[in-house]
Amino acid sequence: MITCRMREAFIKTVTISSRFQVCIPREIVDNMTLTPGQKMQVFQYEDRIELVPVKSITARRGFLKGINPQIDRDEDRL
Repeated sequence: MITCRMREAFIKTVTISSRFQVCIPREIVDNMTLTPGQKMQVFQYEDRIELVPVKSITARRGFLKGINPQIDRDEDRL
């Protein structure tokens, strides 16, 4: 198993089971506070697979705080 710490990220090597399952390493589970039964979105990006935890809308509340809502618009769009 290869371990490399890069920008607070852990890089590990895992094995795909005969049922195409993988185990997420404990360090990543603990670091991201993942829970059993949690939903994940799966993306194929070029030659890799990315897993992104699905967060509820209430968990996302406030993530846009401080964003500037002003948008420069074309004259014909005013």
